[in-house]
Amino acid sequence: MKIDTEGLDKTVSEIVQKISAAIPEDLKTAKEGLEKNARATVEGAFQRLDLVTREEFDIQVMLLSKSQQRVKDLEQRISELEEAVNKK
Repeated sequence: MKIDTEGLDKTVSEIVQKISAAIPEDLKTAKEGLEKNARATVEGAFQRLDLVTREEFDIQVMLLSKSQQRVKDLEQRISELEEAVNKK
């Protein structure tokens, strides 16, 4: 599944900035290479995760809610039918 690239880019950038801030300035040349490697590593890690977009998640929550309500309604209907059969 594809995730929101804008949100992913923001998250990756934040992580890379934190890593970059931890690298001393006297290692500036190495710092640029490390930033690129860190970005690639973090992006690769996110791609291996089975993530869904917020929209997909919200749709699944809605479908689950509808399904739960349907089950509840059917359970109620079964109870009513059982009562009707037992009264006869």
